[in-house]
Amino acid sequence: MSKFPIVWFYILSFGIAWLGWIPVALGSHGVSPFDQPYFQFLLIFPAISPTLAAVIVTRIVYGRTEVGDLLRSLILWRVGLGWYLVAVFGPLALLLAGQGITKWLGFAAAQPEPQSELLPLAISAFVMSLFSNPWEEVGWRGFALPRLQKRYTAWVATLIIGGLWGLWHLPLFFWRGNPMSAYPFLPWFLSTVAVTFVYTWLYNSTKGSLLPVALVHIALNTFGVVIRGVSVFSLVIVYALVALVIVVTFGGTDLSRGGRVCMG
Repeated sequence: MSKFPIVWFYILSFGIAWLGWIPVALGSHGVSPFDQPYFQFLLIFPAISPTLAAVIVTRIVYGRTEVGDLLRSLILWRVGLGWYLVAVFGPLALLLAGQGITKWLGFAAAQPEPQSELLPLAISAFVMSLFSNPWEEVGWRGFALPRLQKRYTAWVATLIIGGLWGLWHLPLFFWRGNPMSAYPFLPWFLSTVAVTFVYTWLYNSTKGSLLPVALVHIALNTFGVVIRGVSVFSLVIVYALVALVIVVTFGGTDLSRGGRVCMG
């Protein structure tokens, strides 16, 4: 494990998450015994898998002190008010742009119309995101990104993380009734890779703070419920354009003016 910590991190992240998602996906197709409701408890595994994998590998390879440093990066809050505004309202602007492009180009929105009022849906999405998304960021950005950036340029590290992050979600597309199963996988995958540049830019620009990065993740998922009529094809366009602007403005080497965060 000490020779390939990032490889082991991803093996554990995928294995732990898919241990929860695959049985639930099978159950949604009526495969016994996974169609029983009590298998839903397995969904705790995807929620914690990136952090759990990161903690296991960090503890074995780097020691107990590094585990504390990894988790503390989630509460590094002194990054400037502007970054919090970007983290909260940036996703809103991106989704509104996607909504506008969807209407302009006549794309069909993938999201089904809500069957209840938006406020309870938004609160539910926010609570679920609040308790799951930060733990993803501990793994993807807190552990993997700075170690990949030590070996590769920021844009190459971003492509690796974005691609693996997209593939990590794959079982959700086979889970009947899950909102993501309505998306065509390839454009959703491309949008995920593209938006990863935003996360890297924020992480490097705030010197390795996971708090604004986690807020972006939470805001995207929450506003995604509120802002209807957004096609995944339009998000590919919006996210790709934003990624291009970041690369051109800040350079592919660091994707920030302050340099890239390296570790490991």
